[in-house]
Amino acid sequence: MSDHRSAAPDTATGARRWWARAAFALAILAVAVPLISAGLLSTVGSLLVGIGGVTVLVAALYWFLASRGVLRWISLTIAMLSPIVVLVLFIRAHLLAEVVASIVLALLTVPCARAALRGRISDTAVREVPAPPVRHPVLIMNPHSGGGKVAKFDLRRKAEELGAEVVLLEGPGTVDVTNLARHAVEAGADLLGVAGGDGTQALVAGVAAENNLPFLVISAGTRNHFAMDLGLDRTDPSRCLDALRDGVELAVDLGRINGRPFVNNASFGVYAEVVRSPAYRDDKAGTVLGMLPDLLAGQAGASLVAEIGDVTVRNPQQCW
Repeated sequence: MSDHRSAAPDTATGARRWWARAAFALAILAVAVPLISAGLLSTVGSLLVGIGGVTVLVAALYWFLASRGVLRWISLTIAMLSPIVVLVLFIRAHLLAEVVASIVLALLTVPCARAALRGRISDTAVREVPAPPVRHPVLIMNPHSGGGKVAKFDLRRKAEELGAEVVLLEGPGTVDVTNLARHAVEAGADLLGVAGGDGTQALVAGVAAENNLPFLVISAGTRNHFAMDLGLDRTDPSRCLDALRDGVELAVDLGRINGRPFVNNASFGVYAEVVRSPAYRDDKAGTVLGMLPDLLAGQAGASLVAEIGDVTVRNPQQCW
């Protein structure tokens, strides 16, 4: 018997091709509109003015972030004035409409290009399977994480009502979360979970992986990047507890850097130094502005050493 396969075109591929054509057409129009309307010389002049304005704006913003005192506020003033000056120059040259139209067309190319590059869901995507019932789940909760979400959403009581043993990270002093999780496994835990930040999630996930146990993510941290990637509700972490009675399992990768586990991302450099600051949680903007000058100048923060074959590069983040 012959195998008569469907010859219908791949509609998804066809749609992406049309999105790609639209992106190219919009990009061409973004260049053509000012050329046709204002002419070559005016268009080149407008382009130079725009590039100059963007350059001044970026430089001023950098010095605003990298400086303190009077220089910081002078830089902010320049950053605020530069787009106004560019706008006035465009108005005086009677080119505002052409420039705005060109910018709008250029911006429209972005969603078209994204739609054209968006692939189909892979057949190897992570699949959900029903989670088997557990007898002794142990949940480690950080009452200080996320501005006190454990207490705000009454997570301890709700978890205990569902049959979980809850361990609070209350100190005194620094608690070794990894050892705490290992003791829970030795005591018979058949599921580990965390209501806390991504760092605590990673440490306990490492112990769960070592012992081939399921791991429950409760979105009670500040940023909850891992919970977001899993599609969990970040506005109400108590909904994550539903997995204790009606959950699904996903197999995900666990990474390690220098023996320390991480669940979805690991950072170093300016961002990592800022978010690890205890003051960041309560005053994000103030902490960033206070730490950036020293971090950008290389006077604070961890030093990176990169080994590339026989070549050792020290502090590459300070190369200008």
